[in-house]
Amino acid sequence: MVMLKIEDIHVEVEGKKILKGIDMEIKSGEIHVLMGPNGSGKTSLSLALMGHPKYKITQGKILLDNEDITSLETFEKARKGIFLAFQNPIEISGVKLSTLLIAEYSRMHSSTAQPQMIIKQIKEVSKSVGVNDSLLNRGIFDGFSGGEKKRTEILQMLLIKPKIAILDEPDSGVDVDGLKAISDAILKLKSESNTGFLIITHYRRILEHLNADKVHILYNGKIVRSGGMELAKLVDEKGYEGALKQFL
Repeated sequence: MVMLKIEDIHVEVEGKKILKGIDMEIKSGEIHVLMGPNGSGKTSLSLALMGHPKYKITQGKILLDNEDITSLETFEKARKGIFLAFQNPIEISGVKLSTLLIAEYSRMHSSTAQPQMIIKQIKEVSKSVGVNDSLLNRGIFDGFSGGEKKRTEILQMLLIKPKIAILDEPDSGVDVDGLKAISDAILKLKSESNTGFLIITHYRRILEHLNADKVHILYNGKIVRSGGMELAKLVDEKGYEGALKQFL
């Protein structure tokens, strides 16, 4: 069983303390949800876990299958099986999305198949998340709507089949149909590949499709409460301010 273990992680950005001791364990097939008000450190945690150089880990460890991966480069963590879907993916003009997906698929699956066969597989998976074939011939995220970006990242996730997937606000800018497609993709990967998930969100609506194993509330750089779906319901009903009054 794969486990991502976060032990007492402290993070600084340009000398400013952002995270102040985060502990979490995510096992294969588990869905963990991270909620919290803007500025609490949710995205900072995701970027620090993936090794963004701006987010300096000053204390603590990140373990994957009991291997310390704290200081690995981002590409090394990706090869170990950690995937990050960004909150705001960067547009890359001049490189076709299909080129990126073929390269990712070939590397992750050690495939020697011809590109035509790989692109056929990619198109089949893209249909399941509502990514139009026309997007495959455009620059990476170039001119994509918010929903198209989110669906495309989920397409990447399905092709790569990571051990642990960190999804930063996968429900942001997504319509009802997109939310259902993304949720179905998460459940499919959980069932078929036993992937573990850390889903960052502000809203309970995506959780209506997913039965999360644990919900964590992050505030001022610390996890102030962990529990079940009742925490997400509490935030939905009372807002963060009302919910936090019961924790602090």
